[in-house]
Amino acid sequence: MNIYRHLRTAMVPAAMLAGLFAVTTGAQPGREHGQSITPVYEGYVEKADGSYDLLFGYLNRNWVEQPVVEVGPDNHMEPGGPDLGQPTHFLPRRNRFVFRVPVPADFGEGEVVWTLTANGVTAQAFGTLRQGYAVDDTVLMANFGGGGPSGFSPDTVGNVPPVLEVESEQMLTATVGEAVTLRAVATDDGKPTPRGLPSFWVGRSRSSPIAATGLRLSWFRYRGPAPVTFDPPQTKVWEDHRDGGGSPWSAGWEAPPIPPDNRWIVRATFSEPGTYVLRSQAHDGGLQAYEDVTVVVNP
Repeated sequence: MNIYRHLRTAMVPAAMLAGLFAVTTGAQPGREHGQSITPVYEGYVEKADGSYDLLFGYLNRNWVEQPVVEVGPDNHMEPGGPDLGQPTHFLPRRNRFVFRVPVPADFGEGEVVWTLTANGVTAQAFGTLRQGYAVDDTVLMANFGGGGPSGFSPDTVGNVPPVLEVESEQMLTATVGEAVTLRAVATDDGKPTPRGLPSFWVGRSRSSPIAATGLRLSWFRYRGPAPVTFDPPQTKVWEDHRDGGGSPWSAGWEAPPIPPDNRWIVRATFSEPGTYVLRSQAHDGGLQAYEDVTVVVNP
């Protein structure tokens, strides 16, 4: 077993961070299954009351495999854990700013450590308030790709995250094979200007994220033991840069029409019993908002 006990991912300028995970337009042979997952500390934001949120994401090196790593010895956070809200279902490839861990104003030299073992490889991410780790909306937008090829676009100035309201109950029950209806309302300020990812990016390698913009909303499995089917199919929330990848980071992709009253209605069907966390994510290409719903699925 390879053990990386001192892996530390620091927040660096957006273009440099993106360069750590070079973007290609096709999957590499042999990278569909069996690869490791690296937890990533993305940086921190200071809140109005003087406390902080530590931001974490991950890189799943698999293009197809989506490991489930339950909270426990192979997926834990300390201190205060083992459960601090981290995912247990890992989507393919790079997933940025996935969750936040709140820490107090006097956190000082403290450290939150996320330890993750997948496919026999253990890696750690270390969340601190060290100088240079602070991020703001400009950094977030550049890392999501909403700022365009340069990382900045004038129409991102003043952008605020979408406003999201999940109308479904936060706790639901379901039965295997029977659909559950999920409802969410999302609105946006129109920044950045909605635009597709031009088709001239087809076949080109990119050293930094570039994404289509415009309000979108997706439900996806954040936790849970088995695949969930969504109807209608949802826009990918992971960075699939491949030509025809069907994601906002894929050349030629454009945000679908916004439904009447900005209300997205989705049906979720579960293939196995268990406890699931489904996440509703509203994204404008630069900034995001999300809410979770827990579903207990009976046989």
